[in-house]
Amino acid sequence: MRVERFLIRKDFQTAHHKRSRRRGFTLVELLVVIAIIGLLVGLLLPAVQAARETARRMTCSNQLKQIGLATHNYHSTFGRFPSGYVSYPTRNGSAPASVQIDPLTWDAGPGWGWSTGLLPFVEASTLIDNMRIDQPIWSVANRQAIATTLPLFLCPSATGGDEPFDVQGASGNPLSIGGGTVRVGRSHYVASHGQESCWGECGSAATGEIFTNIYTSTTTIVAIDGDAGRVADGPFFRNSKTRFRDVTDGTTNTIFFGEHSSALSDKTWVGVVPGAYTHPQFSSPENGPDAAATLTLVHAGPSGGELDITGSPIIHPVNFPTYHVGQMYSQHPGGGMVCMGDGSVRFVSEYVDLFLWAELSSMNEGEVIAGEAL
Repeated sequence: MRVERFLIRKDFQTAHHKRSRRRGFTLVELLVVIAIIGLLVGLLLPAVQAARETARRMTCSNQLKQIGLATHNYHSTFGRFPSGYVSYPTRNGSAPASVQIDPLTWDAGPGWGWSTGLLPFVEASTLIDNMRIDQPIWSVANRQAIATTLPLFLCPSATGGDEPFDVQGASGNPLSIGGGTVRVGRSHYVASHGQESCWGECGSAATGEIFTNIYTSTTTIVAIDGDAGRVADGPFFRNSKTRFRDVTDGTTNTIFFGEHSSALSDKTWVGVVPGAYTHPQFSSPENGPDAAATLTLVHAGPSGGELDITGSPIIHPVNFPTYHVGQMYSQHPGGGMVCMGDGSVRFVSEYVDLFLWAELSSMNEGEVIAGEAL
C-alpha cells in the first residue's frame, strides 16, 4: 500500500512538473516573440501614420474649400474679393498720425487682412461683432479678439505651434505700437500676391522693376507711388479690390490661397501691423526677415528683376528649398494644398514645373496653360 501511494504521488508530481514546464517560455522563445511583435509594429506603424496623414490632409483640404467658398460669398456680397490687407492709402508717404504709417514701407492702419474680411462668411460673426474694425488692429479695444485661435485657419499637419504669437519688429523682439505689444491669432494659410511682390521698400517706391516675360527674363520699369496694384499680378495685395472679371487668366488657372506652416514662419489671420517683420524659424541660404505684408501674403516669383546665378528668374513653388518667409510651405509629404480662384482645392507636388507654378500664380499675365494644369 505504501509503495502504491508513493508511486501515485510520484506520478502526480511528474505530471504536475510537466504541466508547469509547459506554462512558461524559455528566454529564446521570449526573444523570438518580442522580435515578431517588433516586426509587426514596424510594418503597421507606417500604415497608421499614412492613414493619420490622409485624415489630416483631408481636413486641410476641407478648410481651404471653406475659405474659397467664403471668398466667393464675400464677392457676391460686396462685388469684389477682400483686400490682401487694408492700409491707409497714400501716394506720397503722408498720413494721419493715428494710422502709424511705416516710413519704410508705407504700410499703415487699420491693417485688417483678407481673413478678417471672411469672418462673417465662416460662422465667426460673433467674433467680428467683438472687434472694432473701424479702429486699427493694435487698438486696446481689439486686443482680446485678435488673439483668438480659429481652428479653420490651422492645418493639422503643420508643426511649429497653433497658439497666438507676438508680432515682431526688425530685431526679432516683440513690436511695440500704440503703447503696447500686439498678440495675434495664428494662421497656416496665406493669400497669393502673384508672381511679383510689392512690399518692403517696394511699397513706398516711386518706381520699380517687374518681369514682362518670365520665359525670356524681360523686365520693365513701372511707376508705383505707393500703389502695390501696379506691381502685383495676383488677386491679393495691399488695398486690393480684385473682381472676378480682373482674373483674365481664369479662376480655374489662378491660385488664390495656399499653405504656410508655422514651422517656417509666423502668419496670422488678423492682418498687417506697420513696422512689423516676419522672421524665419530656421536658417537657409535665401531665408531672412521680410516686411509686414508677409504676415498674410506670399508670392511665387519671379519678382523685381531678381535672377539666379544662371541668369534665370527665381521662382519658388511650395516647399522650394529657398524656404523664404514669403513663399508657400507645407508639411504634407510631397507638396501642399492650394485653393484656386474657382474654389477648387488641389494638391501641388513640391516638384511642380517652375514655370507652371508661376503661370498659375498670376491672374492676368496671359500665359497659356496647356491641358490639365495640376
